[in-house]
Amino acid sequence: MAGTPLDGTPDSGSPRAPFRVGLIGYGLAGSVFHAPLIAATDGLVLDTVVTANPERQRQAAAEHPGVRTADTADALFARADELDLVVVASPNRTHVPLARTALEAGLAVVVDKPLAATAAEAEALAGLADERGLLLSAFQNRRWDNDFRTVERLLRDGALGEILRFESRFERWRPRPKGGWRESGDPAELGGLLYDLGSHVVDQALALFGPAATVYAEADVRRAGAEADDDTFIAVTHTNGVRSHLWVSATAAQLGPRFRVLGSEAGYVKYGLDPQEAALREGRRPTDEDAEWGVEPESAWGRIGAGESPRTGGGEPVPTLPGDYPAYYAAIAAALRTGGTPPVTAREAAAALRVLEAARVSAAEGRTVHIEEPTS
Repeated sequence: MAGTPLDGTPDSGSPRAPFRVGLIGYGLAGSVFHAPLIAATDGLVLDTVVTANPERQRQAAAEHPGVRTADTADALFARADELDLVVVASPNRTHVPLARTALEAGLAVVVDKPLAATAAEAEALAGLADERGLLLSAFQNRRWDNDFRTVERLLRDGALGEILRFESRFERWRPRPKGGWRESGDPAELGGLLYDLGSHVVDQALALFGPAATVYAEADVRRAGAEADDDTFIAVTHTNGVRSHLWVSATAAQLGPRFRVLGSEAGYVKYGLDPQEAALREGRRPTDEDAEWGVEPESAWGRIGAGESPRTGGGEPVPTLPGDYPAYYAAIAAALRTGGTPPVTAREAAAALRVLEAARVSAAEGRTVHIEEPTS
């Protein structure tokens, strides 16, 4: 087998074997998000997990019977002709070199966010994928969060009128650093919340309201012993005039609303997090038959209204659409099968990286940064 070219050739309709997937990395991203979702997707099979950690190798074998394990990515790429797709879920600093190697080996690639350190690196990978006719996608599962899907529906229906300001918060209360590369101050590691949770909130804002024109940001290191930003604010003015105010923090002693969307006719406020990550961490799977996947109780629904406080019961409850992380890999399988466009493209990832790069400059220099979109 080999990676399926994105040549637009329609599916012949004839039966074919599932696409075989090699997963590089079995930490949080690999074990909690990618492996379970790949295993739950019709048309995909988790073939090999790459991790040098013996305990994680045993974990992968126990959680996915029949899966092969490899100590190194090189061992995986030596079997490239047996695979169709490589998923890169290893530390951020490895994303670009591993994705490039996979594409050069003729394999389709999914890369956990962030795709790269810079927009230029992401564009270069996109160019290589185009040149080879291969799928390249960034994993932005938060587009399939229950609350984000609900906001999309409200905007599509015009329920809020003209959108004036979009507020998005991904806040946590973690007063003591955990350590590890995600909180490293080494720029090569791409640690800190700007490139972690910031990748999600920026991607969501761009998906809803389009390109950014200007960016202003504040990034702080608040916790004793922390090395990377752990309390960050990003203000994006979109080219259509909408303003997005985005917060990511590990130091929020009181959590704000996940979303507050203010329009000319009404506003929508939603507290709490999508339940899918917690379910995956607990070992539940989308294929389980004893519960509806991604569904939250009515008590967690957001509210819509004007001139009222949702915290005191103002406004009307809005049923939250179910979260649907499985839709991402279902779309990947469909794109591999038909040669279609993946659910999140590398150039969409590059657009988000331009905002993150601008935010880093803005926070360092205390100024608003103007975004220049590529001309080609």
